[in-house]
Amino acid sequence: MSAIWIEDEVQPAARADFKIERETHKLEKRLCRQVGQAIVDFNMIEEGDKVMVCLSGGKDSYGLLDILLKMKARAPIHFDIIAVNLDQKQPGFPEHILPEYLTKLGVPFHIENQDTYSIVKDKIAPGKTMCSLCSRLRRGILYRVADELGATKIALGHHRDDMLQTFLLNLFFAAKLKGMPPKLVSDDGRHIVIRPLAYVAEKDLIRWAEHKQFPIIPCTLCGSQENLQRKQMGAMLREWEKKHPGRIENMFSALQNIVPSHLMDGTRYDFKGLKVTGVASEDGDKAFDEEDYAPPVLPGMQVVKL
Repeated sequence: MSAIWIEDEVQPAARADFKIERETHKLEKRLCRQVGQAIVDFNMIEEGDKVMVCLSGGKDSYGLLDILLKMKARAPIHFDIIAVNLDQKQPGFPEHILPEYLTKLGVPFHIENQDTYSIVKDKIAPGKTMCSLCSRLRRGILYRVADELGATKIALGHHRDDMLQTFLLNLFFAAKLKGMPPKLVSDDGRHIVIRPLAYVAEKDLIRWAEHKQFPIIPCTLCGSQENLQRKQMGAMLREWEKKHPGRIENMFSALQNIVPSHLMDGTRYDFKGLKVTGVASEDGDKAFDEEDYAPPVLPGMQVVKL
């Protein structure tokens, strides 16, 4: 009798472990597929590239490095990876964690020590947003480091949700239809910046970080400011995803499906010079018609045309 009870207890646990393992395998495949697709779609990494992966100690940059290492092992081209961390001298920053992690991983890395924390604290009044100045300082330093290391690409860990948040921030507060591109030329015009996580949802990166048990380092500068507009946008997106499944995916798809003729930017579309063509267009006035869904025809029902 006791043997039966033990078997009954073990089997559910084994099934649960199998399910977790299967879901984790599916997550890994999805992450690699999405990153690979972004790299191909935007030609992010080319033969002989030296990719500088900016590692902050957060879940996103850990995930980026981890997935790029997997892609490097499978890619049909050769490229090198070097991890770079900017130690901004924030009080209490555990400076030993990243070097120990990267050494154990066997990844070439560089730690850049610059006290931007004191500069930001000195220049920004208490309660004001620190992100803008902090970002500018970080960018300038990372561009210089990329030159010194001979990096041909700078990889950042921004994901799909970051890109949507940026789009909404520009829409609501800057009156611009502008987002966060997957690939761009840097401010100084000398570097290519890439975001290989462009297609990846934040919730998947959270799950992957939990699975991999990355040694997360919390941010005590901008990450400690709770009332940032970006955080509000993130909360709004999460609420929409909960209440309206599919809305986030549609919004992200819209960023890749732009119709300039149906916006109002005269610098992007020649409204003044618009002339009739005599050719029907799918993007014409009928684009605004309501969809006409025919009612279902059930077995035995007679359809009468009026």
